[in-house]
Amino acid sequence: MPMTVEIWSDVVCPFCYIGKREFEAALARFQHKEEVALIRKSFELDPHAPERSEHDMYGMLMSKYGGTRADAEARVQGVVERANRVGLAYRMEQVIIGSSFDAHRLIQLAKTLGKDDVIEERLFRAYFTEGVHLADHTNLVRLAVEAGLPGEEVVAMLVSSRFTEEVRADELEAQRLGIRGVPYFVIDRRYGVSGAQHSDHFLGALEQAWKERHAVK
Repeated sequence: MPMTVEIWSDVVCPFCYIGKREFEAALARFQHKEEVALIRKSFELDPHAPERSEHDMYGMLMSKYGGTRADAEARVQGVVERANRVGLAYRMEQVIIGSSFDAHRLIQLAKTLGKDDVIEERLFRAYFTEGVHLADHTNLVRLAVEAGLPGEEVVAMLVSSRFTEEVRADELEAQRLGIRGVPYFVIDRRYGVSGAQHSDHFLGALEQAWKERHAVK
């Protein structure tokens, strides 16, 4: 049996994209990477988000934390710089805030086709770099086809309630495990790693979990 890494994340979470890159860098250095199975789990930062918010990124932060637009821009700048260090180009002024629920259903569909990593990566880039509205079904279909998913099946899924139960089950499981924020990585059901940690931290957790799994009892 492979060593599992369950990853709860949201494609509208800036730290989740950064965490994805840091974990990928760690996994690339892990000696037993071919024996690791990644399991992507759904998590909505805001399950009650409207289809499209009246605010842009900075307006949302002003509404939540107060202060001026300049304060909001300063708050975001550190995240943008952190993203740059792992090769990601965040354009926060273009981000369109809204529900990520259907994007999660799309990832669940892609999981059944073995393309969940490809579609998740495409959704992250679309949201943070290209300013794509991820609650818009036309956009989701386009991104899915670009990622190699069958367009007709994606359209049929989006106009149905398919994969709603899978998304909700992942979120309920997160609640039961005490996961309150993402990204969150559960390695072999032994170690939980919270946040966009440096790749060295992820590598250490992978190595420790592997060591314990193969320890002579």
